[in-house]
This record gives sequence, structure tokens and C-alpha cells, in this order.
Amino acid sequence: MRHATPPDPCRTDARGDWLRFAPVQPLFRARAAQRLAVLAYHGVTDPRSFGAQLDRLRRLATPISLAAVQQAVADRRPLPARSVLVTFDDADRSVLTHALPALNDRGIPAAAFVISELIGTERPFWWHEADFLARHGGRARSLDCGHPSQLLRRLKAMPDPDRRRSLQELRVSADRRPPRQEQLTPADLIALREGGVAIGNHTQGHPCLGRCDDATVRAEITGAHDALTRWLGEPPVAFAYPDGGHDPRAEAVLQELGYRLGFLSDHRLGPRLPDHPLQISRLQVDSTTSTRRFDTILSGLEPAYRRWRGQAVA
Repeated sequence: MRHATPPDPCRTDARGDWLRFAPVQPLFRARAAQRLAVLAYHGVTDPRSFGAQLDRLRRLATPISLAAVQQAVADRRPLPARSVLVTFDDADRSVLTHALPALNDRGIPAAAFVISELIGTERPFWWHEADFLARHGGRARSLDCGHPSQLLRRLKAMPDPDRRRSLQELRVSADRRPPRQEQLTPADLIALREGGVAIGNHTQGHPCLGRCDDATVRAEITGAHDALTRWLGEPPVAFAYPDGGHDPRAEAVLQELGYRLGFLSDHRLGPRLPDHPLQISRLQVDSTTSTRRFDTILSGLEPAYRRWRGQAVA
């Protein structure tokens, strides 16, 4: 996902707030009314700003649930105009402590995609761990001792066995261990689901699937699927691709397991009736995003501007 701290496409260009006043914004807003917006958050670091965004959603859009998207696909019937689905990737504890109360206060459903091997642990996300280790003396032969700011990009570009080996070398060579990070528990997952946040699969360990062999792709998906089924008492029906990119081998496994929905993070709007239910577009957003910028994301103007500028979003 866009790690170590997920780069928010809404914050990387400080000039972006002016887009709300661009003459084409009303045209984009009108077009967006006939599209599906799926928002992809990570954690909620600014509860007040997040609440303001949810208030904007209630005024400008029609918040929908994951089940509503699944039903629309099953019935081949488009979702209502201005439909917006709120989702969270990785699902750190702020989804429970900050997002859930704000969502419940406003009657907005959501979905959270979790990394199964972290559930019930105090392990940090691997990208946070790698960044910490590199900044505290960690070294790995395959990383050429480059600047820590480039570490994540290099790790994500490696074949998965090399990534895992390099991460282990960082652990052995660093002079400090990373701080513990309390993760969600199985009971927390049930509490989220009972609070209107559907739980989905985000693999066992969040590898870059495109850098994995076929067996690892299958094991990452099925391992998380089995764990979530055991904890929740029912199989998950939705999946979010780690780092947001589609993988055809992953899609084949999802079809075998009976998944109904799969989500990308390509910073695009999608049709109100998804053409490819296992390849649904999402818009990247952060809880700190200004409401002005938030409006241009919902309209599709900010994503279109970034594509025109050739700016990466993942």
C-alpha cells in the first residue's frame, strides 16, 4: 500500500486545493454523480478532519455498504447516483478507536481489509519495521546501503523471497528493535463487523503479489481467507489487492474461493455497476485531507489532474 507512511495523493501537491475552484469542477461533479466512488483510507490520524470528510459525504453523496455493492453486482442493477463506499486497508487500531465511532455517529457503513498474520499481535507493519530498522543501523546486502527514504521502493521491487531475506538482515544488523504496535484482535474484528464495518481479506502478510511466485500468491490469499473464516464464522467475500495493483493469478484464486468483490487502489472512479467485480477502482484519500481537496477527489477532478501531470499514486 503506499508505505511506509502511505503517500496521500491529496497532500503531495500543496497547490491542489485550488482545483476546487477550477471552471471544470462542476462538470466533473455532474459526471461523478453517475459513477461509483470507493474511498481507500489507511488509518485515521486526524479524527476531527475525518469527521468533517464524513459530513461532506452525507451532504454531497450517498454512502453505501459493501453488501450494497455485492447486491448490485448480483442483481446487475446500478447503484444509486452519487454512491460512495468507505474502505480501509491494513486496518490498524485507529479504524476501531477513531473511524468506527465517527462512522456510527453518522450512520455510514464501511469495509476494512485486514492483514491476517498481524491480528492479535503487537507486530508493526513490515514497511514501518523496515523503515525503523534502516534508520537505526540496519543493513542488507541487496539494499546497497542506500538512503533510508529509498528503502521501501527497493524492497517492494524485489522478488518476495529477497524482500523477506533483506528484512531479516535488517532485523539482525539494526542496533534497536522497532517499538511494538498493538494490532486488532479477532474480537475487534467482530466488533467492527457488528458496528457496520465489513471485514475483507488483504492477504496474510501484505506482500507485493506481482513479485511472488504462484504458490505464494495462493498461500497468501487462502491463508488469510481461512483465518478470517475461523474468526468471523463466515468466509469473507471481498478482497483488496496489496499495493492496489491487479494480479490475474490472485483473481483466479479469488474466483475459486467464491469472492464477489475485489478492490484496486488506482485513484479512479468506477461505473455504478462494476464491469469487473474483482477489479473495482478506488480513490486514495487520507484522514488529514482538506475538505476542498476532498471535494475534488470525489468529483474525479483531482485524479484526472494527477494523471494529466503524470504523477504516480501508488
